[in-house]
Amino acid sequence: MFKYTVKRLLQSLLTVLIVVSIVFVLMRCLPTDYFFTDEQQIKFSDEQKHDILQAAGLLDPIPTQLFRFYRGLLHFDFGESRRIRTGVGVWEIVADKFTVSMRMGVTAMAISLAVGVVLGVLQARQKDRLMDHIGTVYTVFINSVPTLVSYSLVLVFGARVLGLPSLYSNRNPGQSSILPIACLALTSIAHYALWTRRYMVDESTKDYIKLARIKGMSNQSIMVKHVLKNAFVPLAQYIPASLLLTLAGSLLVERFFSVPGMGTLMTEAIQRYDTNVVQGCVFLYAGLGVVGVFLGDVLMMILDPRIKLAGGGETR
Repeated sequence: MFKYTVKRLLQSLLTVLIVVSIVFVLMRCLPTDYFFTDEQQIKFSDEQKHDILQAAGLLDPIPTQLFRFYRGLLHFDFGESRRIRTGVGVWEIVADKFTVSMRMGVTAMAISLAVGVVLGVLQARQKDRLMDHIGTVYTVFINSVPTLVSYSLVLVFGARVLGLPSLYSNRNPGQSSILPIACLALTSIAHYALWTRRYMVDESTKDYIKLARIKGMSNQSIMVKHVLKNAFVPLAQYIPASLLLTLAGSLLVERFFSVPGMGTLMTEAIQRYDTNVVQGCVFLYAGLGVVGVFLGDVLMMILDPRIKLAGGGETR
């Protein structure tokens, strides 16, 4: 366990380093004209632009800039914003936005996990009956309809029928977060319901379940103590990673509902060529991704001690 943990942590750090390095190099390969606004392009002479770029270190060779970036990365220092909030540290900007996205993401994940697992259990217990057909229709609909269409349906129903705010407001964050959270939870509910049903149906056909029925155990006990418990093990692997998927999905949801979160910050930073903010956002997303996958493996092993993590000649 210890060797596996150390190995995976080192792999995770290397993965994050590779991702942020690639993004850094690609951003530095863009024309330097993007560094200036349209007003600055007209206002500054070529000599002034050259001096500004040189002072910012953008005219140095790429390896030199990359080494300077790694040195700042050791202290989690991504510098200051050049466009979005000039002179303000990147982490200060990211922290403000990340709080909004994380609050919505965690809430959406909790709702989707609870509703999705319950729906999947009901489908498995009533296989090929009405509840199973309803769940299947919902899952197929969510996975087949374009995301913007389903978001639009939620917006129309929530705003016109329920009277909920259609846009996010800092003055009323609770009520105005309902529709964005609902959109974030839609896909995850279908995902959890689909896989919970599948794993429970697979487990219910195994020999040890048939033996439990022969011994006289009730269907309720079999479902709770055996089928659901064992079916939840492979599902648990995706729970930490699903938080990242929820945050990634917020890129579209936040733009759709004008939520001032990480999704809005990321797109704005790219559009305005705020390289330092882009690098900070990429580092955060990459870190969440590799940590989510790692925690998923560990959580699955904790729930089922029979699972052996890769180490030496063993396989998971």
